[in-house]
Amino acid sequence: MDSLTDVRGLLVGQAQRAGGGWLTGTTVVLAPEGGAVAAVDVRGGGPSTRETDALDPRNLVQRVEAVVLTGGSAFGLDAVSGVVSWLEERGRGFRIDDDPTHVVPVVPAACLFDLGRGGDWHARPDAGLGREAAANASSTVLQGNVGAGTGAVAGGLKGGVGSASTVLQSGVTVAALAAVNAVGSVLAPDSGVLYGDLWDAGRPPYPSPEQHAEAQWRLDAAREESARRLNATVRPSLNTTLAVVATDAELTRAQAQKLAGTAHDGLARAVRPTHLLNDGDSVFTLATCQQPVDGAALNELLGAGADVLTRSVVRAVLAAESVDGPGGVFPSYRELYGSP
Repeated sequence: MDSLTDVRGLLVGQAQRAGGGWLTGTTVVLAPEGGAVAAVDVRGGGPSTRETDALDPRNLVQRVEAVVLTGGSAFGLDAVSGVVSWLEERGRGFRIDDDPTHVVPVVPAACLFDLGRGGDWHARPDAGLGREAAANASSTVLQGNVGAGTGAVAGGLKGGVGSASTVLQSGVTVAALAAVNAVGSVLAPDSGVLYGDLWDAGRPPYPSPEQHAEAQWRLDAAREESARRLNATVRPSLNTTLAVVATDAELTRAQAQKLAGTAHDGLARAVRPTHLLNDGDSVFTLATCQQPVDGAALNELLGAGADVLTRSVVRAVLAAESVDGPGGVFPSYRELYGSP
């Protein structure tokens, strides 16, 4: 399927609201029963997160039941409480004693900034939307304007959710899911080719100079119109790209944290610049620990994490659909350049 759920046991649930002032959503990655080893690497200068300290290898909790990526900036963290209660009702979480109902679900989460992009500053994810996303969890990973990618924008282009996976020579699966919402651009300015395609495809099809000039004119016009409309609501100066990189390899918590760190290289290939003060770029790792790995295979895995994250960014941008609403005009790559 070339998506995050190719890592056996993982499920993805998404819920979103669009129209009537809304343009936001929540994405939930559910671990298998019993949880997964987890880690995080936060490199953006403006993160909004929950339970990331619990993932420090020095701390108590060994596994988590879910990771949440959500819109709404810090307000969107309300969505996590809906996921936590959904898990508690199913007896999933850190067990406190012998009573199977006495659990505390530890659910790390991060938010991206999409406030006002639907036109209403107060339209943001809440506990009900988080619960809905958890209940929607399945092996099918929708991409584009869904979940946390609903209100995502990347350098003026419509962003979204994208996912990709690979199987290594060792038999280990490595996969990623990204919600692409960046201050930086995903486009090479001299050609209009996606940065991620330049790395992944060698020499991808280039738009003609005339097509690129027309696309750039339309993108500039959309940015100006968005700024005009947003003057009456909110001018977004904050963004954030969020990702989950997962594997079925047996990793320690320290190794999982290393994978989260190397995966950021894949983000830096696909978005330029990245890790800015106005971003909260964060990468989570989930390891289901189904396959042992040795030193050589571990290095291969670390490199693959960056590779699948680059492809996830590209797939998010290509799956995104244009939005023209009270909160702004956000054209899609396919509208401006066609399908590559």
